[in-house]
Amino acid sequence: MRGGVGTGHAEAMANVLTNFSNELAAAVSRVSAGVVSVHGRPRIGTSGLVWRKGFILTSCEGIRTEDPIQVLFPDGRSVDAQLKGRDPGTDLALLAADTGNAAPVEFAADNALQAGQIALAVGRTSNTGPIASLGIVSGVSGEWKTWRGGKLNPFVRLDVSVYPTSSGGAAVDASGNLIGLVSTGLSRSSVLVVTKTTIDRVAQQLHDKGYVARGFLGIALQPVALPPDLKQQLHLDQETGILLLGVEPEGPAAAAGLTVGDILLEANGRAITDPEILAEVLDGTTIGAAVRFRVARGGVLREVEIHIGERPRRAK
Repeated sequence: MRGGVGTGHAEAMANVLTNFSNELAAAVSRVSAGVVSVHGRPRIGTSGLVWRKGFILTSCEGIRTEDPIQVLFPDGRSVDAQLKGRDPGTDLALLAADTGNAAPVEFAADNALQAGQIALAVGRTSNTGPIASLGIVSGVSGEWKTWRGGKLNPFVRLDVSVYPTSSGGAAVDASGNLIGLVSTGLSRSSVLVVTKTTIDRVAQQLHDKGYVARGFLGIALQPVALPPDLKQQLHLDQETGILLLGVEPEGPAAAAGLTVGDILLEANGRAITDPEILAEVLDGTTIGAAVRFRVARGGVLREVEIHIGERPRRAK
């Protein structure tokens, strides 16, 4: 009896593992139909996803050449692609290419992601075809600002070993749902996922403009502790503000009348206590929209309306 029970249990476990293995293989097979191989830097290829007909979404880190970019599709076609736009802040780049009959991928909503979920990283190489790595979602949190100045919302980290060619490929859950694009360029120690919310925000701007427009005031600044007498005089609760050290003559702040020495205290009712909060306000405001700032000047509170400009692009 014991031998029979043990054998039955082993067979059941083997069946569970076999079924699980087959489901993972099927998930890789389904998603890999929209995963391409990208050759945009010397010697090392990366991966990409068919975003829309005629466009490939890939890792910005993987595009480091001025020469034509080569894209290899699952059906064996190899075509030239042109860089449409890039955003190092979110490690996204958009390529224009003849995608033929390749069906665009569909990203799943990212509001159900949880730490501990099984995850796959799926890429493609020109020599071996689809490649896959298995791990878990090791962390999920709210908005995260990258060291390059972009924002991921939400922040999703994978505990998975990936090949260099997997960057720009697909992050997939155990059911085969595409949860985002694999990024190895935003952290020196972690594999991150750029999910649907961030992709929807960034990729359309890359398509329309070739870059991501970010808010701009035209000021040089530093945080400053508010003197106790000023706090008492103006009935202020906050401890710090933003001191203007410089104002660009043609910038939005100058157009609104701000001058050197002004202290920014609030933006649309939100206390501006450090540069990071000001950056969040600018990133979350549409270019051209008006923001009402509360400013301390010469011991007097003022209300100033500034129309947010577009940050000048750095020369390439």
